[in-house]
Amino acid sequence: MMRRGLAAAAAAFCVTLAGTAAAQTNIPSPTLDAIRARGNLNCGIHTGVAGFALPDSRGEWQGMDVDLCRGLAAAIFNDPSKVRFIPLSSSTRFTALGSGEIDVLFRTSTQTMLRDTTLGLRHVTTYFYDGHGFMVRANAGVTRVRDMGGATICLIQGTTNEQVTADYFRSVNVRFQPVVFERTDQAQAALVAGRCDSFGTDASQLAGVRSSMPNPREWTILPERFSKEPYGAYIRRGDDNWYDIVRWYTTAVIEAEEQGITRANAEEMRRTSVNPNTRRLLGVTPELGQSLKLDPAWAYNAIRAIGNYGELYERTMGENTPVALPRGPNNLHTNGGLIYALPMR
Repeated sequence: MMRRGLAAAAAAFCVTLAGTAAAQTNIPSPTLDAIRARGNLNCGIHTGVAGFALPDSRGEWQGMDVDLCRGLAAAIFNDPSKVRFIPLSSSTRFTALGSGEIDVLFRTSTQTMLRDTTLGLRHVTTYFYDGHGFMVRANAGVTRVRDMGGATICLIQGTTNEQVTADYFRSVNVRFQPVVFERTDQAQAALVAGRCDSFGTDASQLAGVRSSMPNPREWTILPERFSKEPYGAYIRRGDDNWYDIVRWYTTAVIEAEEQGITRANAEEMRRTSVNPNTRRLLGVTPELGQSLKLDPAWAYNAIRAIGNYGELYERTMGENTPVALPRGPNNLHTNGGLIYALPMR
């Protein structure tokens, strides 16, 4: 009788858990509801740095972060054009997100513990790995950062790079003079004008800045890296469904590369593949989309809009672009990198 009683109690507990889980999955997303009612996604991006977010000659935004915004709009609306880009400086980006001016921030934003625990925001999934570096004139005779004693260094206000630079020079007991700017283009102009001896920020952004210099060969990015700078999207706390959407959308773009799904072959693979993982990802079987309260073809629509992670990287900052940044840690884990899709099942 005791065994029967324990079994009944366990069954009742499981029913309670299932009911609680079902209730939680039915909680509406205020962010998603607002996006659908508005008819577009409000996406926070950089004010301008090649590779991540920069207007082209027609004034249209291009770059990795920009395309991640477009892909998310495609996952929601099946239309990558239903996105409004809102350029934000480093010092205003988190305030804009917290106030509701934007729905999501895809803006070269490092994931840190204090940002995640003290701002009322949540960082989502890492989509880019970087590290702090320094750029100097190629003819400056500087081969390592320790040699820059007394240097004037351009930095961007509101970034982790301010603290990283100060911490490093303090650790080696070397003086430097910071010159802080609101925007990257301001720091770039000061560097070209000779107001600064160096520019300190994440190496990928240095590569983007160098690519837009009048003569990129006049500038050298020193090889040392002084921090871990994993970029991830940020959202407001308190909306679990929206967190799940942004998290698994980012993962889906990576998963597509792992499976060899591209913009060009996604339609054929959706029609012909017998691989259960591929069929789930592309919405032939609907459970992934249903779990997010999205169309079953949400990931398929995103991949058709922007391609997989590898395509996205090579198009925006790969070696055949002006930025010419090798993938390095942003390669798939199977190719020696850190990019890894969580199981989508």
